[in-house]
Amino acid sequence: MSTKAERTTAYIIETVAPIFNKFGYVGTSMSDLTEATGLTKGAIYGNFENKESLAMSAFEYNRNHLLAIIDDKLAVEGSSMDKIHSLLRFYRQYDVYTLPMGGCPIVNVGVDAQHNNHLLSAAVKETIKEIEGKIALVLENGINHGEIHLPVPPLQFAKQLFTMLQGAITMSTMTRDRKYLVNTIAYLEQLVQREIKK
Repeated sequence: MSTKAERTTAYIIETVAPIFNKFGYVGTSMSDLTEATGLTKGAIYGNFENKESLAMSAFEYNRNHLLAIIDDKLAVEGSSMDKIHSLLRFYRQYDVYTLPMGGCPIVNVGVDAQHNNHLLSAAVKETIKEIEGKIALVLENGINHGEIHLPVPPLQFAKQLFTMLQGAITMSTMTRDRKYLVNTIAYLEQLVQREIKK
C-alpha cells in the first residue's frame, strides 16, 4: 500500500507530465504547475528537489508509457514481420495516442531540451537508443528464425525505420497534417514487405 506522500508524488507527476511535454522545460512556469495540481509551490517542492527533477520525472512518466506500449506491440504472437506490422499499426495512430501526453515526448522534449537541459536531452537520446534496440532485436530474431532477410545489419535497419517514423511524426506535428504520418506508414509497410520478407 502506498503512503500519502507517494500518492501525492504520483499525482503531481501524472498531472504535470503533459504540461512539461507541451510547453517545455523553460516554457513551463511554477504557476502553471500549481494551477494544474491545485497544490502550493511548497507542496510541490516538498516532493521534488527542484524544477529539473520534476521535469525529469515527468519525461520518465511519458517515456515509460510509450516504452510499455511499444513492448506490447512488439510482443504480439506471430513472426517478426507480424511484430513489425503491429508496431507500424500503432504508429499510424501515434498522434491520437500521444494527444493526452501533449504530443510526442521524444520530439517535444528532445527539441526543447537540446540547448537548455542536458540531463533531459540525454534521457531522450537514451530512449531513442532503447526503442531502436527493441526493433533491432525483433529483426535479429527474424533473421535467426529464417523469417526475414536484411540488406543491412538489424540495428542499422531499425535506426532507419525509426528515423522515418520520427520524421513523419515531426512533420505531422509541425504542419498539423496527419497525412505525413499516415502516408509514411503506408510507405514503410510496403518497404518492409518488399525489402525484408523472405
